[in-house]
Amino acid sequence: QVQLVESGGALVQPGGSLRLSCAASGFTFSRSVMGWYRQAPGKERELVATISRFGRTTNYADSVKGRFTISRDNAKNSVYLQMNSLTPEDTAVYYCKADSMGNGYWGQGTQVTVSS
Repeated sequence: QVQLVESGGALVQPGGSLRLSCAASGFTFSRSVMGWYRQAPGKERELVATISRFGRTTNYADSVKGRFTISRDNAKNSVYLQMNSLTPEDTAVYYCKADSMGNGYWGQGTQVTVSS
């Protein structure tokens, strides 16, 4: 059974930092491209960042470049999103996604709220 479990979401003040984690199981993690997406209230889900199978290639949405860093640990079947210099516009539910052997799998999401 495929599982993606996100954690680390919280309420944080503008300018603060958070680190999201996603623990994966039930599929071959090291063969999967992993990504973080987010969905703000009233908006469509959007790509935040992706990372290749061995972490050599990363891609970021323009809105988070220079502030967010995606990383992975294949030994722990986990992917991370370090978020710095957070703004209220980063408020959203953040989802982990795995693209594995032609299949896409989603986690349940974790809420990030940036507010003073």
